[in-house]
Amino acid sequence: MDLVSWKPFGEPSSLRREVENLWNRFLGETPMPRIVSQEWLPSVDISETADQFVITVELPGLESKDVSVSISENMLSIKGEKKKEKEDKDKHYHYLERYYGSFQRSFSIPVNIRSDEIKASFDKGVLTITLPKTEEAKKKEIEIKVE
Repeated sequence: MDLVSWKPFGEPSSLRREVENLWNRFLGETPMPRIVSQEWLPSVDISETADQFVITVELPGLESKDVSVSISENMLSIKGEKKKEKEDKDKHYHYLERYYGSFQRSFSIPVNIRSDEIKASFDKGVLTITLPKTEEAKKKEIEIKVE
């Protein structure tokens, strides 16, 4: 008997695929309707260097005009909307995975950020936000003296 780790909330997308496969086997190849409204959340990477934090957000199919970035106190918010393409009535979909609609991601940022110098750039569907650190927040090596 093999031991299998139990992940009660892990891998929801694989569970969804299994349910869709069962649905398709019994009812044909029509796409499974989304019973529960799912919010679209873009993928985000957050990294840190000695001088700054960098937030990278994947926003395929969007342009910079579709996205806004704001900061209030210590919360950085990214909002936007991915509009659905014009629907063709003659088109029969076999499978639907792309998400549309509005999204919002918010991140608590450290107080040691120079908020007046935050920059955002958008290139090829990727939003990059740089958050420069204050001088006090930068890592400093402390020399150990021998007495």
